[in-house]
Amino acid sequence: MSASGGEIRSEREGAVATIVIDHVAKHNALNPPMWAALAQALSEADADPAVRVIVLTGAGDKAFVSGADIGSFGDRSAKAPPMPLADAPYMLPTLCAKPVIASVRGYCMGGGLGLAAACDLRLCADDAIFRMPAARLGVGYSQVGLTRLMSLIGAGNTLDIFYSAERFGATEALRMGLVQRVVPGADLATYTAGYAAAVASNAPLAITVAKRTVVELLKVPAERDFSAIDTLRAACVASEDFKEGRQAFLEKRPPQFRGR
Repeated sequence: MSASGGEIRSEREGAVATIVIDHVAKHNALNPPMWAALAQALSEADADPAVRVIVLTGAGDKAFVSGADIGSFGDRSAKAPPMPLADAPYMLPTLCAKPVIASVRGYCMGGGLGLAAACDLRLCADDAIFRMPAARLGVGYSQVGLTRLMSLIGAGNTLDIFYSAERFGATEALRMGLVQRVVPGADLATYTAGYAAAVASNAPLAITVAKRTVVELLKVPAERDFSAIDTLRAACVASEDFKEGRQAFLEKRPPQFRGR
């Protein structure tokens, strides 16, 4: 799916769909048409029964997403339409029932950091560079985005990266808990593919229960829907996959899950 000044590409290998944010000339900065195309690509991958895991990455080796393409938002006068800030775009990965893994190399800044934080897991190269420059741009970051970051790295680290607006590397991101794995840059694509394939080989219904539970727990208590989780858990226990998992364990063989 192409978008003015950039492109969102979708690829599939087995049960893994990879969505590539391609705006190399601007370090994969996202403009409004690209956000719309990204939403469509994620929705289509989530609805595809052949897909079990979604990987989100940037084109080239210089950036995951360097942020919003500020120049694409035009006149910021009082009569101009408001620049779309965090909530809706950055919640896209959380709306997918399937796991969404961010594979991060190079720049991951501003909107890119927010997008990566909304993914379920983040695998990154040792050359990744992170930054939250909101305080250098005069942007008041959204409650949703801040809550998501706090759930990952805690209040102190969240305030640190916002207050300082400084760059930090993969080692610091790992220390904070922002990323789960750090690998050499040249190995990131191969490592991500192997990790995603391993996740895809596990029981999809059980993974859906885990993701939905975490999503609900991150909501304010009044908005949590635990009845939906109970329904998902009941379906999981009643599934053919549950029987297959037990049988494979007893027979000492790899399970073959079908997602039903």
